[in-house]
Amino acid sequence: MTDKIALVTGAGSGIGRACALGLLAEGWTVALVGRRADALQQTAGAAGAAAAQAVVMPCDVAQEAEVAAVFDDLRARFGRLDLLFNNAGTGLASTTPDAVSGEEWRRTVDVNLNGAFYCLAQAFKLMKEQRPMGGRIINNGSISAHAPRPGSIAYTATKHAITGLTKTAALDGRPWDIAVGQIDIGNAASEMTARMVNGVLQADGSMKPEPRLDLPSLVETFMAMVRLPLSANVLFMTVMATKMPFVGRG
Repeated sequence: MTDKIALVTGAGSGIGRACALGLLAEGWTVALVGRRADALQQTAGAAGAAAAQAVVMPCDVAQEAEVAAVFDDLRARFGRLDLLFNNAGTGLASTTPDAVSGEEWRRTVDVNLNGAFYCLAQAFKLMKEQRPMGGRIINNGSISAHAPRPGSIAYTATKHAITGLTKTAALDGRPWDIAVGQIDIGNAASEMTARMVNGVLQADGSMKPEPRLDLPSLVETFMAMVRLPLSANVLFMTVMATKMPFVGRG
């Protein structure tokens, strides 16, 4: 597996760190991408003996030129990319649309949607030219790609857009053996969801705690998608805590 090259965005914490470590544990060489070099170094350090296979590449995915530079570096180092995990994302504090500034809206779109597109486009370019050609791209969608939470307009709109990105890229990638899929995660037990233990706003206006999905289960689901041959693709995967109040009325 040492000849398999992956790039994970948002690799400095939470889901990105956990999935990057899962790849490293199975022998992948992993480019760790994120804004904070110190956090990326911590991810690499957590890999233990596999740390030598981690490459720290600080980058703000919202900046197209920085993304292009990372992929130029990747091409020069390895000559190929077998897996992109488009994971980097951000959100705003829960609030109604009238309280979201244009600057806040643009920053969320820049990271969650534009950043995902910049990385996907660069991955397409490399995967089309490399030999053997092809590779896998997994976009991190969200439960919000299907059902919004109150006060989440910027985050939810971008995650709906990621679904369109996934579908179109999956279609466009067929001639070059580029398999594109999406993992929609509900309440992964990371820093971003810590508040859910004490209570989170529900559609009926109440505040209720919600179960969270443990990271090892999430990583195993992600790796199941990764391990498939390029002749097979999970277009959409939803994984969440069994008792998460996703379906139903409330």
